[in-house]
Amino acid sequence: MKATSLKPDAYAANCPTRQILDRVGDKWAVLILLLLRSEPMRFNQLRRAIEGISQKMLSQVLKSLERDGLLRRRAIATVPVTVEYSITPLGSTLAEAVDPLRDWAERNLKDVLAAQRRYDAQRKALAA
Repeated sequence: MKATSLKPDAYAANCPTRQILDRVGDKWAVLILLLLRSEPMRFNQLRRAIEGISQKMLSQVLKSLERDGLLRRRAIATVPVTVEYSITPLGSTLAEAVDPLRDWAERNLKDVLAAQRRYDAQRKALAA
């Protein structure tokens, strides 16, 4: 997207829209946003709720989501300091948009796995 262009074009190589699509395509970002819709959560609460995410990855994704204006980080003056994350109104609109994708993935998981097994079996048979 040219700097003078007013209309975003996600198909253009340098359009900033692609950065947002990267966030939407990040499973960790999606899961974090969906969890924060119900209530603010602390770092370790998020880490326990999202199986498989490392501390480093959670920290990186939280910083990216905060930078994008999708969540808010609030430090609470305790010893040690408590940090709480909450979704912003902008983040809520994204969570609302991606939740149907999560639902689709859960509803169609068996079919996708079956298709993958068929594909892999066909490839294996062709290679033999």
